[in-house]
Amino acid sequence: MTLHDAVNAVLPGVVSELAELVAIPSVSALAAHDDDVQRSAEWIADRLRALDCPDVRVVAEGGQPAVIARFPAPAGAPTVCLYAHHDVQPTGDRSKWSTGDPLVVREADGRLFARGVADDKAGVLVHLAALRAFEGRPPVGVTVFIEGEEEVGSPSLADLIARHRDELAADVYVIADSGNWQVGQPAFTDTLRGLVDCVIEVSTLDHALHSGQFGGAVPDALTTLCRLLATLHDEQGNVAIQGLGSMPDPELDYPEQRLRDETGLLEGVRVLGQGSIAGRLWTKPTATVLGIDATPVADASNTLAPSARAKVSVRIAPDADPTAALAALTEHLRRHTPWGALVRISDGSTGSGTTIPFTGPAAEAARAAFAEAWGVQPVFMGQGGSIPMVADFQQAFPDATVLVTAVCDPDSRPHGIDESLHLGDFAKACLAEALLLSKLAE
Repeated sequence: MTLHDAVNAVLPGVVSELAELVAIPSVSALAAHDDDVQRSAEWIADRLRALDCPDVRVVAEGGQPAVIARFPAPAGAPTVCLYAHHDVQPTGDRSKWSTGDPLVVREADGRLFARGVADDKAGVLVHLAALRAFEGRPPVGVTVFIEGEEEVGSPSLADLIARHRDELAADVYVIADSGNWQVGQPAFTDTLRGLVDCVIEVSTLDHALHSGQFGGAVPDALTTLCRLLATLHDEQGNVAIQGLGSMPDPELDYPEQRLRDETGLLEGVRVLGQGSIAGRLWTKPTATVLGIDATPVADASNTLAPSARAKVSVRIAPDADPTAALAALTEHLRRHTPWGALVRISDGSTGSGTTIPFTGPAAEAARAAFAEAWGVQPVFMGQGGSIPMVADFQQAFPDATVLVTAVCDPDSRPHGIDESLHLGDFAKACLAEALLLSKLAE
C-alpha cells in the first residue's frame, strides 16, 4: 500500500472523529467551559494512546491543559514536533449559524461547518491522520503537542516550554494553525504580525447631567471617547499612531476585488489605507476598536454620560517590538484626548510577531511534500493575525526549522459565524504531512 493509499484509508474515520472533537465546546476563554477543555484534552490523549504511543501526558502549568505525546525516533532519524491547539472561540449568537447547532458538524458543498472545525481541531486531526497512515510507527521521531489556550494568547505556553523543554525539543516544528492562499493552493506562512491592546476610560464629569440643561457647554464622555478613537486613523484610513513602523510590502498580489469578495465588504464601502493590500493585511500596523462600554441605545436617556471606555487592539509589523508599540499606542491616546478629559489606560495583552525563514533541507522536504500532495507548488504568504507561540518556539529552539502550515482557506471564517473546512483541502493537508514525515526520514 502506498502512502497515498494509507492516508485515503484513514480519512473517513478521521473526518468522523473530527465531528466528535468539535462536539466538545472547549472554549478556553470562558471558565464555565474549563471541564470541556479538560475533556477535549483527554479525548486527544486517548486517540494517541490508541496508536500505542508509549508516552502520552495531559499537562498544565497554571493554565489550560495541553497534550504532549512522544513517538521515539528510529536510530539516526530526526524528531518532528507536530503542533495544533484544541481550544476554540465561543460560538457567538447560535441563531445566526445557517447550519444549525454550531457544535454539530454539517456538510454542504464540499465543506464541513461548525465552531472549531477549521481553527484548529482540523489541525489536530491532520496530525492524527498522518500518524495513523503509519499505523502509529512514523519513520521519524514525532512529538505531538496540542495546546489548550491558544485562543486566549497562550499565557502559560512559556512555562510549558520551560518545564517540558526536553520533551518538546525537536529538529522540525510543524505548526498547523494558519491559512492557505486559496482553495487548492497551499501556502507556508512566512510572516506574522504581533499584537498589543489596551482598555481606555475617558471621564469628563463626576456625575451624569441633563443633556438639555448643560449640553453645548459640558462635554459628555462618550462623544469625547469617539473623537479620541477617531484619531487612530487619518482620512485615508492609514493608522496614525506614530512610531509603529512597518515592513516592506510582500511580493504576492492581492487584488482589491478578491478582498471584497472574500470579506463581503458592502458596495460603496472603501478599503482602508494606501499601498499594497497584501502589505496592509500582513506587514503594516492596524488599529481596531474591539468594543465600547456605554449606555445601550435601549436604555438611553437625555443624559451627559460622565465616563465611557473602549478596548483598542493594534496589530503590529512582524518585526516590531510589542513593548515599544504598546508605549506608542498609550502615548498617542494620552496626547490626543480632547477637551482636557481625564483618561485612564489599562494595558492588556502583548504578543510578538515574527518572520519565519524557509531555508534548509527540512524546508525543501516540506516544499516537495506539499507540491506532491496538492499537485501545485506552495506559495509563501503572511498572515495578519498573530500566533505568538511561533516566536516562542523560535526563541526556545533557535536551531530548529519552524514550518507554519494551514488547514484554513479564505472562506473558512475562523472565529466567525459559519466557520468551515474544505474537505478536499483537508485531505490534501493530511497527505502532505504524511509525505513530509516520510521525506524527513530519507
